[in-house]
Amino acid sequence: MVEDMSLRALLVAVLVLSGCDDESDVVEQRVENVNLGGRAPAAEAAAPLELPGVDLASLGGADRRMASTLLRDLLSPCGEPISVARCVSEGTACNRCVPAARYVVRLAAEGLPDHEIRTLYRNRYDPAAQKTIDLEGAPVRGTPMGASVTLVVFSDFECPYCRLAHPLLMQLLREHEGRARLAFKHFPLSMHERAVPAALAAAAAQNQGKFWEMHDILFEHQDALTDADLERYAREIGLDLARFRADVTAEAARERVERDRAEGRELGVQGTPSIFINGRRFEEPFENLSVFLREELD
Repeated sequence: MVEDMSLRALLVAVLVLSGCDDESDVVEQRVENVNLGGRAPAAEAAAPLELPGVDLASLGGADRRMASTLLRDLLSPCGEPISVARCVSEGTACNRCVPAARYVVRLAAEGLPDHEIRTLYRNRYDPAAQKTIDLEGAPVRGTPMGASVTLVVFSDFECPYCRLAHPLLMQLLREHEGRARLAFKHFPLSMHERAVPAALAAAAAQNQGKFWEMHDILFEHQDALTDADLERYAREIGLDLARFRADVTAEAARERVERDRAEGRELGVQGTPSIFINGRRFEEPFENLSVFLREELD
């Protein structure tokens, strides 16, 4: 158990630092204050809030004032033209307001500045930020039907950060068995010479119902992805080798990989691993994925 926790801590530490990315520049986005029209007087707006079901008292003075201001500014996650604070205090029919308020409080407790919290809130609750991702034909692990949460990962078999993310994603599926599922999307980066051949091998394995077996062995042996290695892995997981050889060079496999990559670009994916949860881009540090998922399920 100690060894497992040490591994998890190491993986989290590495993943928080970076990811595989074809782009070197990261553009910071800022969401300006929402103008609700009839703002409260300045003294009232600066006063710390007390909301039922939301623990703002756990925050320090400055963080509590910032969170209070945010909750008075940010709109209800149900699209109502009222603030989150008003939605909670008046007990409206929107059952997402209390979780949304708690989300703001969590981010404030983590020390994030005002503009970052606004951006993360928008990514999580703005209807325009929710994307439709085509999962037809995508390999799925976990609960295939009826899952409350769908995670989609755009991944590259040669990306070391994707390899490190893999066991943590599997652990989350085990922890939330019956309630969560994971869909895989190919996003081989041009900087990785063997990423496309590995993706084609996985697509060929999927034709024989063994995508995840190939997926796991590719990450396990990420430093050995030659054509001979890929064929050896196909043999080890019990694939029909003649069919594998035909499928791995077939246009259909390449089209599947390119289709995923094109969809990722349309969604703004530039690096791997990129994770979407119920159609929303997960933008927090990777170490927060577990708590984010619990919040979605709760």
